[in-house]
Amino acid sequence: MHDMKRILYIIIAAACLAACADKGTKKVMTRAERLRMKKAESAALKIAVMPTLDCLPLFVARECRLFDTLGVDVRLKYFKAQMDVDTALAGCSVEGGVSDLVRTERLKQKGTPLDYLTATDGSWQLVVNRTARIKQLKQLDDKMLAMTRFSATDRFSDIALDSAKLKYDRVYRVQINDVNLRLLMLLNNEMDALWLPEPQATVARHHKHGVLMDSRKMKGSWGVLAIRTDRTADKSRQEQLKLLVKAYNTACDSINKRGVAHYMPLIEKYCKQKKEHLKKLPADLRFRPVAKPAEEDVNSARQWLEKKSL
Repeated sequence: MHDMKRILYIIIAAACLAACADKGTKKVMTRAERLRMKKAESAALKIAVMPTLDCLPLFVARECRLFDTLGVDVRLKYFKAQMDVDTALAGCSVEGGVSDLVRTERLKQKGTPLDYLTATDGSWQLVVNRTARIKQLKQLDDKMLAMTRFSATDRFSDIALDSAKLKYDRVYRVQINDVNLRLLMLLNNEMDALWLPEPQATVARHHKHGVLMDSRKMKGSWGVLAIRTDRTADKSRQEQLKLLVKAYNTACDSINKRGVAHYMPLIEKYCKQKKEHLKKLPADLRFRPVAKPAEEDVNSARQWLEKKSL
């Protein structure tokens, strides 16, 4: 009997030792794995994106494993607002980000070293709440307009007010940075007017809200993919950028060939919008291959910022 108890104690003790050994091994492996992951994260090319359609080529490149096929580790860092992309770029947590010329030129003015990998097909529409019954720009007088300060939407707001001959203080510009929150405020009738990118603008139109202005009908192109020059100067980073360009162009070709509707599940996934609300996305949407923004557009953004600072 005593022998049986002794054997039982030995078995229990051995089991405990084995468990402790396994636990200790797991800790060592976890620490090693974390170090490996940290190293891989540091070496990867990190690009800040938002839930907007101008990021679709990057979403397609990721989901269709174009980056993997080319052997380049590109990691998309998802943010809900342009200001968060700014913070990531300025704070060096990413090598690049999708934004607009006004915001990136302001970042450059504040000391963030940026260059433009490509212009994007970012666009914005001035959407008005159907309950506000606004049919003309002059009817924005004494209304609330949601936008992002020191961005393309801020600049477009100036254009709208100038064309309607409205004084700056006659329209209440409300800064709502999260584009999906901005849309939700419209759908909840909490905002009179607002600038929305795609696909949020399509969702607004689906709910019968009107459109007063469309940036695609204005002069210039404002969406950009900006890269930190101090984080991409070495040979390995330059090679990553070359492969990123190749994957981006392949994705653009695929979207243009198959149509935006083919990639509806990706838009639904990354932009956080319902499929039934996306059915009226413009059928003529095209995505240009990599090409730097026009110098004229860059200068226009700089001039607007200079005027704003005065």
